[in-house]
Amino acid sequence: MAPIVLGFLLLAFSTPTLTQKKIVCYFSSWAVYRTGNGHFDTSFVDPKLCTHLIYAFISAYPNGSVKILDPSNDIKKNGYSKFNNLRLSNPTLKTMVSIGGWISGSKIFSDICNNSTLRAKFVTNLYNFLVQHKFNGLDLDWEYPVLNGGIAADKTNYVSLIKELRAKFAPAGLILSAAVSASVSATSTSYDVPALSANLDFINLMIYDFHGFWDGKTGHNSPLYGASSHNLYADAAVKNWIKLGANKTKLVLGIPLYGRSFTLSNIADTQMGAATSGAGTAGSWSQEAGLLMYSEASVLLSHGTICTSQKSESDWNVVWDATQAVPYAHRNNQWVGYENVISIGIKGQYARDQGLGGVMVWAIDMDDFRDLCGDGKYPLLTNLKTNFTARERPTKY
Repeated sequence: MAPIVLGFLLLAFSTPTLTQKKIVCYFSSWAVYRTGNGHFDTSFVDPKLCTHLIYAFISAYPNGSVKILDPSNDIKKNGYSKFNNLRLSNPTLKTMVSIGGWISGSKIFSDICNNSTLRAKFVTNLYNFLVQHKFNGLDLDWEYPVLNGGIAADKTNYVSLIKELRAKFAPAGLILSAAVSASVSATSTSYDVPALSANLDFINLMIYDFHGFWDGKTGHNSPLYGASSHNLYADAAVKNWIKLGANKTKLVLGIPLYGRSFTLSNIADTQMGAATSGAGTAGSWSQEAGLLMYSEASVLLSHGTICTSQKSESDWNVVWDATQAVPYAHRNNQWVGYENVISIGIKGQYARDQGLGGVMVWAIDMDDFRDLCGDGKYPLLTNLKTNFTARERPTKY
């Protein structure tokens, strides 16, 4: 074989194609209960923006049965079927369901997986649930093995669960992924990284909530870079997973479509790391102190940041932190760190340049899906996808 032809074939097999690059989007099923412009249901989803859509959440009963968390919405109002019917508009779209989440905790999964008979029953029940409700796969969101009420054996038992699920799923063509901690310390404690990498189709790194009001000082919840002394930033998390044995083409970079907000102790001290007295004021739609979805924060901050209200709230001060490659803003005693189209574009380029398998957002319903900002629908997700999937860098920041 001629060297040029051989080189071409090697390149073809070593370089991921655009269709292999994953754009993973979580869908908060409870977004249907938000009011006003915050209300979100499957009718607002653009089925062509994401390669994988993940419905959050289901949980488990102690006997290993699947627990449907909102039967009224999920079953009676056809939440599952409406979600999976999005594939009718995009046959290449994969729809999945996630089990776990922070509310489910760790102990329920720890107890199930520590009993081989119960674990086998759990695997069968999950398989039957996917087939019954016509999902393409399952995302494991156990937060977290060993931690939060778990036991040391969780690390091994989690691998056993994954291997048993894979054995059951693979013949049926079902996808298996996991959402995992991005914390350097938690990764070593909770996960056998080579085993997860070998047996999962992809791994969603939850690179958010590195900082929040619980710290007692301001900080961005998802900085791209940071000080090597603390490792609480995306680049450190990605490189740690790779160092511990993950196949980088299975790693999916998680990005929040929400900001973490704070109430400043001293309105004259607005820097990164400034003292705070608690969470920031709750958003009008999320109704959660210390959190602002991109869409609801759009009515607070200036155009091009979290977005609309330069028109009415011109006294927000927006700051770009070049070291961490993220923005933050402050006004009176309120401070918020968040993603904008620039920072999320940089993260997309980062994932592309690092050769990662995909990017992920929590959650699609937090983007500006109504075009309140005048930048088009889903400005964050669109810019992330553009920068991640481009063959060459489309934008210089």
